[in-house]
Amino acid sequence: MVNNDIKNTIILLAGDYSNVINEHQSKNILTLKVKDRSVVQVDEIEKLDEVTSISVVQNRIRILLIKKHTEEDGIMSKKRDFKQLASTIVENVGGKDNINGLRHCITRLRFRLKDENLANKNVLENTDGIISVVKGGGEYMVVIGNDVVKAYDAVNDVLGISEGQLDQHASSVDKQNPIMKVINAVVGAVMPALNFICAGGVLKGLLTILSMTGLLDAKDGLYILINAMGDAVFFFLPIILGYNFAKHMKGDPFLGLVIGAILCYPAVNGVDLKLFGIATKATYTSSFLPVIAITAIAVIIERFLKKYIPSVVSGFLVPVITLLIVIPLGFALVGPFVNEASNAVNAGLNFLLGSSPIIAGLVFGGLYQVMVLFGIHQAATSISFMNVLSGKPDQIMAMGVLVCFAQVGVVLAIYLKTKDKKLKGIALPAVISGLFGITEPAIYGVTLPRLKMFIISCIGGALTGAFIMATGVTMYSFTGLGLVTFLGLVSPKNPDFILPIIAALIGFVFSFVATFALYKDNDSDLVVSTEVADDKSKDTVVTYTVKSPLAGIVHELTEVPDQVFASGALGNGVAIQPETNVVYAPADATVTALMPSKHAIGLTLDNGAELLIHVGINTVNLNGLYYDYLVKENQKVKAGEQIMTFDRQAIEAVGYKTITPIIITNSGEFGTIAVLAKDKVEVGDLLLDFSK
Repeated sequence: MVNNDIKNTIILLAGDYSNVINEHQSKNILTLKVKDRSVVQVDEIEKLDEVTSISVVQNRIRILLIKKHTEEDGIMSKKRDFKQLASTIVENVGGKDNINGLRHCITRLRFRLKDENLANKNVLENTDGIISVVKGGGEYMVVIGNDVVKAYDAVNDVLGISEGQLDQHASSVDKQNPIMKVINAVVGAVMPALNFICAGGVLKGLLTILSMTGLLDAKDGLYILINAMGDAVFFFLPIILGYNFAKHMKGDPFLGLVIGAILCYPAVNGVDLKLFGIATKATYTSSFLPVIAITAIAVIIERFLKKYIPSVVSGFLVPVITLLIVIPLGFALVGPFVNEASNAVNAGLNFLLGSSPIIAGLVFGGLYQVMVLFGIHQAATSISFMNVLSGKPDQIMAMGVLVCFAQVGVVLAIYLKTKDKKLKGIALPAVISGLFGITEPAIYGVTLPRLKMFIISCIGGALTGAFIMATGVTMYSFTGLGLVTFLGLVSPKNPDFILPIIAALIGFVFSFVATFALYKDNDSDLVVSTEVADDKSKDTVVTYTVKSPLAGIVHELTEVPDQVFASGALGNGVAIQPETNVVYAPADATVTALMPSKHAIGLTLDNGAELLIHVGINTVNLNGLYYDYLVKENQKVKAGEQIMTFDRQAIEAVGYKTITPIIITNSGEFGTIAVLAKDKVEVGDLLLDFSK
């Protein structure tokens, strides 16, 4: 925070509190809004030892102060500081008190917030380490990518809680619907064990290959052992799910574990049981929903009993009473009811898919990447995922895991065709992630900002889905995502890799060829909102563009040799190394800030964006030498009108750099600001794209 003595000195030089309307402190940045900018002693403030730089735009003054660095800071700067990332995330989702629940999937931190209006999406999306922010299904999702587990652990550390201990109970302001609550609870039980579930599936797939090629016989000891490795996680699935689900519900995880073990006990599986006059016969090994339902009831009973049973005996008495209630109830009523309900849902899905399988494949495959976009793909495949884990082959899961190759085809084509080094740097890691089934980096970083390319990936996915439904490609076990998924798409009885590979290639090849034929580097139409409003309607997005005010070489803002600009402290934008000596209006605007030193100009565009064009670094020291304004304050200017001149050669000759940051200083009022220009621009070329 800003030292009070320094702050008071700055406010005094800004005309004292009689001139300061409000102030805001954020780490080592002090922002003041003043009534009369002319009385602010900018030069005197800039002379203060504690001040790194000062920027004045209209009536807003931003002062960057010196930040003290420690040896530890130097070490952490060499690698991503997940603690700092976590602190930024927690602060900008509204703080700990605004968090109702937290979990993570393969790429996203999934928050349930009391009030999503307290979250700062713009700050989050412009934070290094965060790919994007998405709202959907009652969750506020921060997309991290492959490092999501590290980020999740760091967030838990910042919140001062252990993994899974954050209160998951909905408050009065939690608007998540009941169906999503159930789905999220079930997913929360599966996610901690997902890697081991994948491992079991991979082992079963490898065993199929070894048997297919004759390398192992079913009677070999190694075959029997590998088969046990692959089957165990599925056979004893109720134990794993019971433990995780009880923990997720804030109950005793060992209560869930014991319930799962009872459901797997050989003497009560597949035998006739008569309880309370009800005859039952069921097998619960490898089952999914029964243990979830029984554990949910058990945790409720456990909480109730703990309120009334003395703590001196509750340790053993609560489990005894709880089990005596829920196990007979579970075997007599809950288990059979859940199994019948699950069978009814599956019968309904199979009827719909069987009525018009090719159309069903086209629709599901085409929309799957859209579902990923809104974070609801897990909900769409939850029943199918349960089927696979329970040993029931499923075609919907086959579509869900194979459509990712359509996205990979688009991004690979863009990588090979683009001349934009920055885009190449984003696309190649996205291709690699996509090959392993993680498509969020591809969607948010590459295809979604180029809507036509995203649509091509959806068409490729639709073709994949149609082929799967037409040919009967099915998932037999869950082996993971991406390339390893093929091991789970091979029937142990009739092994055949051909059809699953063709299904993946159809989407990949179509998307690659179409993209390679149609993609152009200037195709950037960032007009998509990834937020879902409470009324389930899509938010309206208005997109604006800014043309280049200079001719020259385009640079990322991070390349500017001034930490204030490079850090984005003054706002987001781009920089140009000028090759001419004239600045032009980048859009219709009003001149709102002229400096005595004439080295920078502030414009307010007709859409409300406040644009700062700062010609050179530290050129304020030239006191106007080599600069001249061609406009007056409050003057209206048209796009393409000359507004300023400078002598580039003379400025560089006296030792100053002329690289020119072009910044939207009120970036927080807009969505993601995209740089449209590539490598080199002429005056009037499209430069920036942003939405509101």
